[in-house]
Amino acid sequence: MPSVTHDDAPLLADLMPWSVAPPRTGRGWPTAPDAASLGARWDALLGAEGPDREALFGSTRSRTPRSAVPQLPGQSTGTGRLSRESGPCPEPVRVLHGPFDEQWLIPDHRLIDAARPELWRVADGRQVFVVEQTMVPGAPGPVLLATSLLPFGAGRGGRIRPLYRRPGGLEPNLAPGLTGHLATRLGRLPDALDVLAWTVAVARPGPHGRAVPLTADPEVWERGVGLGHAMLRLTRRDGERPKLPGGRRPYVRAPLPASPLELRYDPDEETLFLGEGRISPVPPHVWDFEVGGVRVLEQWFTERTGAGEPGTLEAIGPASWPQSRTSELLELLTVLALLGELRRRQTELTVREAPIGADELRAAGVLPVPEAARRPASVLDHHEEGPEGQFALL
Repeated sequence: MPSVTHDDAPLLADLMPWSVAPPRTGRGWPTAPDAASLGARWDALLGAEGPDREALFGSTRSRTPRSAVPQLPGQSTGTGRLSRESGPCPEPVRVLHGPFDEQWLIPDHRLIDAARPELWRVADGRQVFVVEQTMVPGAPGPVLLATSLLPFGAGRGGRIRPLYRRPGGLEPNLAPGLTGHLATRLGRLPDALDVLAWTVAVARPGPHGRAVPLTADPEVWERGVGLGHAMLRLTRRDGERPKLPGGRRPYVRAPLPASPLELRYDPDEETLFLGEGRISPVPPHVWDFEVGGVRVLEQWFTERTGAGEPGTLEAIGPASWPQSRTSELLELLTVLALLGELRRRQTELTVREAPIGADELRAAGVLPVPEAARRPASVLDHHEEGPEGQFALL
C-alpha cells in the first residue's frame, strides 16, 4: 500500500457516494465456470416436474419456482412462473464471481434472490464497477478491484460502486464538486477515469473504512494516475490479452490430467502443479497473490474442482478439465504476474506533499455529499417487463 503521512484522508464512501450491496443468487447452480454446464442444468431443471423441480431449484424465502418477478434490465428472459417454464435456457452472461474469477450466469431474475436491478440498469460497455474487498490488517492484497463485468460478490461487508450513475458513461459517481476542486489544486481537470485510476492505486484500509489519500502535487498525481490506469487495464480485462516478455511467459510443461484434484507450488522450480500437470515459470509472488487474506489461485482452482452433491444441479459440469480452462489459467497467471510488478510500484508512491484531506474538502463544500448523491439516478430510457408479461413502471 502507498505510504501516507497524514490521517485526514477522505473515505471512498464519500468520494464515490452511490453504492449497492453485491447481488446474491441464493443458490449455486445458476453460475458456473463454463456456459455449457448452465444449459445442461437448465434442461435438467425443466425436465423435472412438480416437487422434483422445486427440489432441484433450491427454494428460499425470496425465490421458489412459483415466484412472479420482472425481467432484469437489459435482459429478455421470461417473466412467467418458473413452475410453468418450458423454453430454452437464457443466454448466459459473463460476471465476476470473485476476485479474478470470471464465470457465467443465467441472467434470469427468477433464479436470483437479490439481483440488484439498479446495477443491471447501468451495466454497459462504458461502466466500471469498483468492488470493495475484505480489509485484513497488515495484508498486502488490494482493498479495491475494478471490473467491467457485473460483480456477483464482494469482500466481507463490501459494496459495489459503479463509476457512472447512468448508462453511456454519464454522470460520474463522484462527490459533486470533487473534480473541480482537484482541477483548482492540480492545475488540470481530471476526468472520472483518472479519479478512479488514482483511487485504485492509493486506496488503503482506514479506521473508518477504505481511505483514499489525495494530493495536490501534479507530479505525484500523474504518477499515481498512470499506475492506476495500468492496473485498470489488467483488472478490467477489456483490452488486448496481457502478455509477459519472452522467457517469462508461463507454459504447460507437462499435460494437465483430465481431472486434477490437487494444486501445489514449488518455489524453487517456480512451477505450478495441477496433479501431474506442470506450468512454469510461475513467480512466487503470483502464487502468493492474495485478496482479502485468500490466495487467488487456490480459490480459483477450488471453484473449478469442487463437485456438487450428487443429484443436484451443481453436480452437472464438464466430465474432464476443458482446454479452455487451461487457457484461462495461463491468462490469470499472466495478470497476477503483471499486477505483482505494479504493486511494487505502489509501495513507492508516497502521498506526502500538499495532501488534500477531508477537512479541506469540507471547507470547499465538496463534503458532506448531498443525500441524493447516495441514491441511484432515475434511468427511464427503456421498458422493463414485469411479472407475467406486464410492463414494469420505473
